Formats: sequence, C-alpha cells, structure tokens
Amino acid sequence: MAAPGPGEYFSVGSHVSCLTCLGQRLQGEVVAFDYQSKMLTLKCAPSSGKPNLNDVVLINLAYVSEVDIINDRTETPPPLASLNVNKLANRARTEKEDKLSQAYAISAGVSVEGQQLFQTIHKTIKDCKWQEKNIIVMDDVVITPPYQAENCKGKEGSALSHVRKIVEKHFRDMESQKSVQRSQAQQTQKDSTLSS
Repeated sequence: MAAPGPGEYFSVGSHVSCLTCLGQRLQGEVVAFDYQSKMLTLKCAPSSGKPNLNDVVLINLAYVSEVDIINDRTETPPPLASLNVNKLANRARTEKEDKLSQAYAISAGVSVEGQQLFQTIHKTIKDCKWQEKNIIVMDDVVITPPYQAENCKGKEGSALSHVRKIVEKHFRDMESQKSVQRSQAQQTQKDSTLSS
C-alpha cells in the first residue's frame, strides 16, 4: 500500500516495514503518525551500532511504494515520558544568549579570529562575555585585539595562566589546520597540473 486510505492509520507501538520509492527498506516501531500530512515517524535500530540508542526517521508516505505491518499493536500505548520543562527553558535561554553574544561581536566589528577564539574559550569556560571588542573571562581576564596570549591581561594567577594556555593552544590548532589546508590545496593543484 502506498499510503493509508480514509480511516486507516498506524497505531503507536506497531512494527512496520516500508519500501521507499528509492528502493530503501525501513523497518521500525511507530512513534507517531499524522494522517493529514501522511507523515510516519519510526524508531529504528541505531545506525551507529550503539545498543542504547535509536534512529528516529520521518517518512513521507507519498514517497513509499509499500508498507507492511509486521506487528499491529492494539492495546493503549504507554504514556509519553515527561519532559523537564525547566531544563529545556534553561537550554533555550542559554542558546539565545550565545547567539546574541555572537551577533554583538559581529556588529561590534570583532575580527573572525576574535570570534573563533571566543567560541574556543566558551567551550571550556562558560563565564566569558564581550565588552566592546574585548573578551572578558571570569571577570578576571581581559583579552584585547589582536587576541594573542600577550594580549591577556589580569591579576597574575591561575586564571590568567589558564586563559593564556587556552589562547596559545587555539592559535597552534588554527595554524596546524591552515598548514593542512595549504598542503591539500598544493596537492590538488599538483594533481590538476599533472592531469592537464
């Protein structure tokens, strides 16, 4: 069957197998089905191979040539797991603050290198923010343009030392990435020269 007819639906918890118009076979447990849009959501075996995970696949039944119900569930499905709304709200607020911080840096005219350094520091130390074009870390360390280790100022101590190490490592990593990209570009150029 290509798509359910009037009054037909898939029960949550049923196991189905679908053959897409591209010949791909998908099999899994029905998590949700929307009759209006003909969208089926399946929980499938993990493509990563990790047993404690699952893949969730959205399938547009307009692009399915065959659907087989392997095991139809007739009893009431178990209740959905409750969501920690506070945790979700905090995550949304944090993400919004991060995006606003990025937008502020761009509008303040901060260099791309400064923005990348900020992101690197922020991965390790969440307590960092912009103050005009300066990066403020833990309210103790100020990093001014051009954002090198020698541009880190603050009270001598472990915080300043730690931030300097992060800055030095960031620029070492960036330099090694650039050298890899240069060698790849040179190899590509050699290959195109040899093939012409």
